[in-house]
Amino acid sequence: MNKVKLGNKNHLYPNPVIIVGVNVNGKPNYLNVSYAGIANRVPSMISISLNKSHYSCNGIKENMTFSINIPSLDMLEITDYCGIVSGADVDKSKLFNTFYGNLKNAPMIDECPINIECKVIHKINLEGSNMLLIGKVIETYSDEKYLTNGIPDINKINPILLSIYEFNYYSLGKKVGKAWSIGKNIKVI
Repeated sequence: MNKVKLGNKNHLYPNPVIIVGVNVNGKPNYLNVSYAGIANRVPSMISISLNKSHYSCNGIKENMTFSINIPSLDMLEITDYCGIVSGADVDKSKLFNTFYGNLKNAPMIDECPINIECKVIHKINLEGSNMLLIGKVIETYSDEKYLTNGIPDINKINPILLSIYEFNYYSLGKKVGKAWSIGKNIKVI
């Protein structure tokens, strides 16, 4: 095998596309983010990484809360728009129906299939332009139509994925196997 060096770039594919919700000066603001992931399962924690210069960071510093809103593919255009314009210039709260849950200062988007409200428990200034936030999940919300047997159904949600170095969005493919199960057939001698 002849491997080619790609440099010290973060080629972790694909990235989930989410809309982060924060209150800035008492008003909802939304930001398209793709640097996000599960940080811990129990207790549930989510990590997001944001450029420190983003307008939304003011709201995170102010309230130490944020929401994760998982848009479906039919929200692609409006989701992309949330990453193109700044809340300092455009009132993005006019784009969505906003609701609040247990945390009264983490705005969530009613149109998104999944909403997760988080309280910031760790904030790390990273070398370079970003800060890493670890949010403890306070509650998760979904419309019943996106659930199968009480669990979020990835096919019903139809999330958006991003290939960061191509700057292209993708949708999901088909299920290819059961996690932590299909590998049981392999035996090491």
